[in-house]
Amino acid sequence: MDSFRKLLSSYATMIVLLAVYAAGLAVATFVEKAHGAALARVLIYYSPVFFLLQFLLAVNFVLIFVRRRFYKTGRWGMAVIHFSFTVILLGALVSHVTGKEGMLHLREGEKSSLIVAQTSRGQQMHALPFEVELVRFTLKRYPGSMSPSSYESELLVRADGETRRELVYMNNVLDVKGYRFFQASYDSDERGTVLSVNRDVAGRNVTYTGYALLLLGGILCMTTRNGRIRTLYRQLKQRKTAAGRLFGLLLLTGWPASAVMAGGFPGGGDMSETVCALRIAPEHAGAFGRLPVQTTAGRVVPVNTFSSEILRKLHRDTKFKGMTPDAFLLSVLAYPDMWMYVPLIAVPDKDFALYFGLTPGHCAFVEIFDSNGAYKLQEKLEETYRKMPDRRTAFDKSLIKFDERVNIFNQLINMQLIRLFPAPGDPDRKWYAPGDDLPATADSAFITGAFGRYIAEVRAAVGSREWERADGALETVADYQYRHNNVPEMTADRIALELRYNRMDIFRRCKIGYLALGGLLLLFSIALIFGENRRTKWILRALGIAVLIVFHFQMMGMGMRWKIGGYAPWSNSYETMVYAAWATVFAGLMFVRRSPLTFALSTLFAGVILFVSGLSWMDPQINPLVPVLKSPWLMFHVAIIMSAYGFFGVSFLIGVTNLTVMSLARRGKRQDVPEEARMAKYADPVKELSIINEISLNIGVILMTIGTFMGAVWANESWGRYWGWDPKETWALITIIVYVMVTHLHLVKRRHSLWLFNLCSAIAFAAVLMTYFGVNYFLSGMHSYG
Repeated sequence: MDSFRKLLSSYATMIVLLAVYAAGLAVATFVEKAHGAALARVLIYYSPVFFLLQFLLAVNFVLIFVRRRFYKTGRWGMAVIHFSFTVILLGALVSHVTGKEGMLHLREGEKSSLIVAQTSRGQQMHALPFEVELVRFTLKRYPGSMSPSSYESELLVRADGETRRELVYMNNVLDVKGYRFFQASYDSDERGTVLSVNRDVAGRNVTYTGYALLLLGGILCMTTRNGRIRTLYRQLKQRKTAAGRLFGLLLLTGWPASAVMAGGFPGGGDMSETVCALRIAPEHAGAFGRLPVQTTAGRVVPVNTFSSEILRKLHRDTKFKGMTPDAFLLSVLAYPDMWMYVPLIAVPDKDFALYFGLTPGHCAFVEIFDSNGAYKLQEKLEETYRKMPDRRTAFDKSLIKFDERVNIFNQLINMQLIRLFPAPGDPDRKWYAPGDDLPATADSAFITGAFGRYIAEVRAAVGSREWERADGALETVADYQYRHNNVPEMTADRIALELRYNRMDIFRRCKIGYLALGGLLLLFSIALIFGENRRTKWILRALGIAVLIVFHFQMMGMGMRWKIGGYAPWSNSYETMVYAAWATVFAGLMFVRRSPLTFALSTLFAGVILFVSGLSWMDPQINPLVPVLKSPWLMFHVAIIMSAYGFFGVSFLIGVTNLTVMSLARRGKRQDVPEEARMAKYADPVKELSIINEISLNIGVILMTIGTFMGAVWANESWGRYWGWDPKETWALITIIVYVMVTHLHLVKRRHSLWLFNLCSAIAFAAVLMTYFGVNYFLSGMHSYG
């Protein structure tokens, strides 16, 4: 019995159980992708074997808590964290056993006291102890757009002889006798609402208690003297800074050069030349770029922003043949018939081009139609849209994206996309484009005539090089815009701020800064190997200050983006990548005094992240938020998780560096020297970096865990359940489990080694990549808006 209890209370058992648990979760996400969520829940998430596995984990946590006596050794952080996970698992069990979850569909004027509840035996009707009536459903949209800004249900709730009027909308919950109502969806005619209903008082209280204990445990782990992080810091202080010596080996083997070569940066009688020869004056193109325009999403932006986004979408580049985005857009509007023959529209790949008979790379608009004028994509496109979204192939997705580009160009040359003119009195604050089907009013006559005259003056100025009349026509348009502006958020100051943000191109400059400074930090750290001198140290300090300047410059860019968009700038893939780069440098700054190597690697890695974020498949445009993202929880949840990714990225780089050093040391040229002696030379720097690696991993695990469970609170406050086994949620949990296993390897004394630890810290980063990128491309779920 004692041996069995010892087995259950061992860290080796914990790591094995966590590995099985993580593998099961990973398999479940792919089962859900292939066969649906219902089968994944039956086979894995809610299966008896999975419940047994979670029970064994809870028992293991409790026995470790008792056996290791954390509370007696002053390791309160570890004690609270182990206990919190037990409480969280208990809360999940209570929710599963006692919770109720269902849907309530109401039409305007309809009342009901029944919900459709989901049970293990399928759907059943469940009676509420009160009655709910829908008075009115309201869908609010962004100005001049069909994109929902908010949707809300006005309800009458009759309970205990009383009637009260309530509003339910996204992130605003109605609580009646423990039943919580959340705005989930609505009918297509906007006359009915769908509310999700959840009753889980006991489970929610237990789970939230576990989350609070987890937060407390994380704080204690980072602050108490006997916590793991403080212990590692003391070990680091006791060692001489020896990390620089390992650069000698890397330099002599040519590792930095080979790394750069392996990951180098990518470079690639025509109608293109004809349209480029019709030159738009740069000063006039700049004035055109300062006009406000309303996007299809409803945001009012400078034409400069709009033209940049259009060019990126169509051509997947920021310039065309040296033309600025503003000059490009104005040229297309002035000479649409010529631009139809220009190879402008980006084609997904050679196979796609071959299938539809298009020019590889970029094709002209006229190529997309056959000799009879039929749209070449039509048949295949209809077939694609008939498929369920999760059944579409990579070719199907490329086809949809390409069709979007074609439609953008078609609307552009027909002047239906550039919405320059506010519609006076329009309740949706819409702006009109010159090519719209306008109502017969004095304003519509002005819109059509004024823009037509402006384009005619532009054409005349291209030939005569006299731009005064075109400038005057442009001022007439601008004057109309500001006199009839119906979007209060659109001010001259905000337009000027966005133009300044575009002109500064902050994140591209930060990318260059991080890559250049990180490389120089690396080189001068190597120089210290051949002899320390005051000049080199001062150069390193100067480079560190320069990195700090770039770091704050990036912060300024993020702040400007926040001001322009009106929300925290980490709501989509591009913004979170930018934030991850910032967090990576922040993580490196924490170790700058102890390890110049770590600081250099984190700076270089931040530059690589910004390089990836600037690739054409990342979308840097600022869009209005979907309703569910309008929550203060978004700011904390995403910010904390992306900070964790920064620390994990630093650990990945340190792990790879240590593995390289140890591998090269074992394969050294001096075969007459025993391996132990060759390894001893690099033992100190490898050990020092491994300590920094473990500190970074522990901070990352704490942040990742807190951020993930903050997301669970957000989910519960937004749509009524704190955990729903969505693939993104599941892979975030897998990432936590993987890194918990890595950070506990040192406790399995028989198997622990620096080689294994650094190898696992490098491999574990694959879980981060799968969570951030892989789920979006290989799986599906509720987080597609991210």
